[in-house]
Amino acid sequence: MRHLIPLVALGALLPGGALAATYPLTVTDDLGRAVTLGREPRRIVSMLPSHTETLAAIGAGTRLVAVDTFSNYPGAVVDRVPKVGSAFQPDIEAIVALKPDLVLADESSGSRLTERLVAAGLTVYGGSAQTYNEVFEKIGVLGRLTNRETAALNLITRMRGELNALQASVARLPKVSTYYEVDPAPYSVGPNSFIGTLITKAGGRTIIPARLGDFPKIDPELIVQADPQAVIGVAPADARTRPGWANLRAVRSGRVYTPSAEERDALSRPGPRLPVALRALIRWLHPEALK
Repeated sequence: MRHLIPLVALGALLPGGALAATYPLTVTDDLGRAVTLGREPRRIVSMLPSHTETLAAIGAGTRLVAVDTFSNYPGAVVDRVPKVGSAFQPDIEAIVALKPDLVLADESSGSRLTERLVAAGLTVYGGSAQTYNEVFEKIGVLGRLTNRETAALNLITRMRGELNALQASVARLPKVSTYYEVDPAPYSVGPNSFIGTLITKAGGRTIIPARLGDFPKIDPELIVQADPQAVIGVAPADARTRPGWANLRAVRSGRVYTPSAEERDALSRPGPRLPVALRALIRWLHPEALK
């Protein structure tokens, strides 16, 4: 786990037990960079949907002056600000023109987004959650950066309560071997990714070995050999026509599920909607638990 910060150490205590950040404030991002804010940020650009959703959930959505192309939730927050491209196709000039005092980007060496924004003279936090526990870590970090620690702690507490209750509903049920498709390439999810962990908590078991990584591109033959009981992320009509899939247990039993757009977003974003994602997974893998 990267840069885990105990929530009780996020800032000073105000009367009534509320937490308050002290500025100048320095945190370490996922690139190992020291990121210093001289004052509480008032103009924020979010280049990741998960960060956008987190800011909205902790009451910092009004600080956003722009978001990335894929940020579409919540509508009341994202519909009022411009979109400035994506990690791989950012509109650097537009971002700089907005004069943000903080940009939230990713740590990907492929996009080099953080590096490019820093070169443009901006203060950038580069980091995102890849594992289940890092989701809560990132909520805490964003709460600290924006002086919303108490709201972040409350959000984490609510999320964990909902997630634990949902997990308990399937705790005694048999594990369902599951293939989860991120992309038809095909890309899938390993058991240690945040989606893989959610599948486990939903009473499933991803067919992808941990040694392949969190979000690996896989050999299609692996799916055929594993013969999963459930397939998520593929259209049933598509599943029936893929080579070797006609005899898969999931296809024969009709357990091939296509998430709605909202469910797909919740499942793919390591943020506040994890309980929505877990509930969807349980509905597919163990519908009897939700009756």
